[in-house]
Amino acid sequence: MRLVSWNVNGLRACVSKGFLDYFHEVDADIFCVQETKLQEGQINLALDGYYQYWNYAVKKGYSGTAVFTKIEPLSVRYGLGTDESEHEGRILTLEFADFYLINVYTPNSQRDLARLGYRLEWEDRILHYLQELDAVKPVVLCGDLNVAHKEIDLRNHKSNVGNSGFTDEERGKMTTLLASGFIDTYRHFYPDKEGAYTWWSYMNKVRERNIGWRIDYFIVSESLRDRIKNADIHCDIMGSDHCPVVLEME
Repeated sequence: MRLVSWNVNGLRACVSKGFLDYFHEVDADIFCVQETKLQEGQINLALDGYYQYWNYAVKKGYSGTAVFTKIEPLSVRYGLGTDESEHEGRILTLEFADFYLINVYTPNSQRDLARLGYRLEWEDRILHYLQELDAVKPVVLCGDLNVAHKEIDLRNHKSNVGNSGFTDEERGKMTTLLASGFIDTYRHFYPDKEGAYTWWSYMNKVRERNIGWRIDYFIVSESLRDRIKNADIHCDIMGSDHCPVVLEME
């Protein structure tokens, strides 16, 4: 089974830059996108063989998630039913026969950290949610989690200490998550690989010089350890300031 996750930073724009070529080439069983930035009726994707599930933000041109899957889920849940994130379309949960898939677009703490408090509360709610689901069946969490966990996960770690996405608080929440029975699949396979990034600023020549951050993840329950076969980063795929990440699983 191949799963793909991609923050497309505006799906309509990404479609105009080759999204569908990549979509058909990668031939994922489940394809998750974040930051769709559209409302219902603003795009019509003809994806033969896929069920489509969308969680739109109320605010136009903002946030939003979607999942395209060849396997029909047993159930679909939109959001957590707990807070303002429901209006931002940030979470989609699909239940399959032997696992839950949670597609997430984590709130950014913002450049001045104005939303850091909210972000940390979000992390606590997500962890509780994952633990609740994991008690029923294993979990696959994917998406733009807006944090570089370790120094190896961004190019200029010294100059970014304390910045949004690399605060001690955000990194600590990721550490807590992983210590709670979950696996960062990319680091499971490539614990020491440097220069492995999934997001680059649009500033001039930044992507060409690979000055990036790894903030897009597949994280799975410990009970799935023997079923995960590989994780990859398709850094050569353009169309967004993020690139797709991939998980191969039995």
